Amino acid sequence: MPYGQYESFNKTALLKEHVIKDVQFLMSNKYYSKENTPYFSTDKQPVKAIVIACNTATAFAKDDVESFIKKAGLNLKVIGVIGAGVRGALSSINNNEDAGIAVFATAGTVSSNGYPKEIFKSLKISGHNGKIEVFQQAGVGLAGAVDGAEEYIDIKTNAPRKIYKGPSDKNDAVKINIAILSRYNFDWSGNNMLYDGTRETPENIQINSINNYISYHVVSLMESIKNTENAPVLKSIILGCTHYPFYTDMFKLKLAELYNLRENGNYVYRNLMIKNIPIIDPAINTAKELYEYLNAENLFNESSLMKSEFYISVANKDNPNNIIDEKGNFTYEYKYGRDAGNIQPYVKVVPFTRNNIGEETIKMLYDKAPFTYDLIKNFSRNNPKNKSLESNEKL
Repeated sequence: MPYGQYESFNKTALLKEHVIKDVQFLMSNKYYSKENTPYFSTDKQPVKAIVIACNTATAFAKDDVESFIKKAGLNLKVIGVIGAGVRGALSSINNNEDAGIAVFATAGTVSSNGYPKEIFKSLKISGHNGKIEVFQQAGVGLAGAVDGAEEYIDIKTNAPRKIYKGPSDKNDAVKINIAILSRYNFDWSGNNMLYDGTRETPENIQINSINNYISYHVVSLMESIKNTENAPVLKSIILGCTHYPFYTDMFKLKLAELYNLRENGNYVYRNLMIKNIPIIDPAINTAKELYEYLNAENLFNESSLMKSEFYISVANKDNPNNIIDEKGNFTYEYKYGRDAGNIQPYVKVVPFTRNNIGEETIKMLYDKAPFTYDLIKNFSRNNPKNKSLESNEKL
């Protein structure tokens, strides 16, 4: 589940609890073969290193994970993504250079200040002499839209929805500013934007496409920089959520559009940004760090990558306390209404199947991460752990 909203509901302790449960799964041999299976299987291998591939979980819970593993008496490496992202962003900035660094991340990651803390810690160590300013943009709704969460996107609807939680002209927390509507340059075709009234005078505006979420958040970032006195020029951008790099091309397209945007003959944002801003995917440096650790510790083996295994947490329908919607997911209110310390089996961890991965997500993996998609497909079709699956349940 995306962890980006828990802090907004003052549920940081619950977030940490979820992360520790994830670690317990990775360190154990247990999993459920299917969502409706009452008993767990015990033929999964424990891991030899852990990558916390979620920025919010890294920011709030990495220290807790390391403490948990230490108490368990294990020598297990834990790698987070924030440090890797910072190293990537600073690699293109000279030691005496002034620069703005932008961080696109979930609301939870932004509120943690994990990236600014790590950036200024690294700058202090390196003795950086220039002025660095960090601009954070909480990408409310973007990760949820990528996951198909109905409170942020519904490709089947054509009218504004009551359950919508994303940016809107009616949402003061994430406001669509009518005065700069042309700067967003939303794609209004089809049902990519939902609204009442007319296209010329829309009201109750709701974003209903991933690209439009990106347009909103990139413009909001540039507006924030524009309204900052003596802001240094934006020279690096970190995509601080693992969902975002799948759409790097759209971020680049929107930045190029804003670089060239004119109003009344004047450039709106050009003096605030370099032409080709490096966009940092923390996953790349994270993978390098993992490789270096495994290599140094002689932890590589001769096994094929095609034996990789993929699991996902799903709502546990056997837990009578869970409140689950018709799609099999926790309701929004229940998901964020729970309290830490009330330990119970909220979820089952099961292999990836068509039962728990939506068609839009499968298509996204096929298009944007084809190598990983092939590994998942092979696990789904050929691994003995999935022998109980029907053919139409496999990827």
